Amino acid sequence: MNARMMIGCVGVVAMMGLQGCASILGDSKYPVSVSSAPAGASFEITDKSGHVIHSGNTPSTVTLKSGNGYFSGQTYQLKFKKEGYPDKTVELDSGLSGWYWGNILIGGLIGMLIVDPLTGAMYKLPENVSADMGVPVAGNGQAGLSIASIDSLTGAQRQMLIPIN
Repeated sequence: MNARMMIGCVGVVAMMGLQGCASILGDSKYPVSVSSAPAGASFEITDKSGHVIHSGNTPSTVTLKSGNGYFSGQTYQLKFKKEGYPDKTVELDSGLSGWYWGNILIGGLIGMLIVDPLTGAMYKLPENVSADMGVPVAGNGQAGLSIASIDSLTGAQRQMLIPIN
């Protein structure tokens, strides 16, 4: 093996040692599918700091960062609203990426303690998040309060009245 080839191999090995396994094979931003039942709910995403990251309507796909600084994963709050339904809040939390453990074999201590924690690549986010909006709120605007004088009621309606003393 000639000297140039040897220097090239050493350079490649050195570059690999400066990378983190999760940074190479994983990512620090993930597409997350946002849905609701029923569809068509509006949603707002806030990060740990309370900053609004995104707002839209379901169904939708949003790209979110998995990290929040050195050795800190990101957590998001998704607030869903749909007329006639109670508001719903769902938490989306990052988890440790399986690729992060590849540093033991490939990335070494630099990847494990510096590169992946700084880039956020040591964390991953779920592929989807969904909110079940539940049962429509009772009295969903279909019935209202009516006020009438007793003189305007029919005989059958008067018989249904309950006296309050």
